[in-house]
Amino acid sequence: MTPNPGAIDFQNPPPDHKYKFSFEPNESTADRTVRLFKDVVVFLLAVGFVLLIVWLCVSTVWSASARDEEKKWAMSILSAAAGGIIGYLIRK
Repeated sequence: MTPNPGAIDFQNPPPDHKYKFSFEPNESTADRTVRLFKDVVVFLLAVGFVLLIVWLCVSTVWSASARDEEKKWAMSILSAAAGGIIGYLIRK
């Protein structure tokens, strides 16, 4: 068998080259639907959890009965949440 002059010999790759191979099965419509449903559910749960934390922090800051130390913690968490949201929107 005569080697093809343009073919790459994978047993002896050229210097400074890397090769990656991957095999992925075709995704059926049912599998895609289940995957997307799970992704949406996890996303909504995460958003709900973050909103709950933000609501608890805001109610703590506005509470007349909360101690100053509790308000400081709540403001720190709100600052981190605002920074995370701004960073996510700007993507930097």
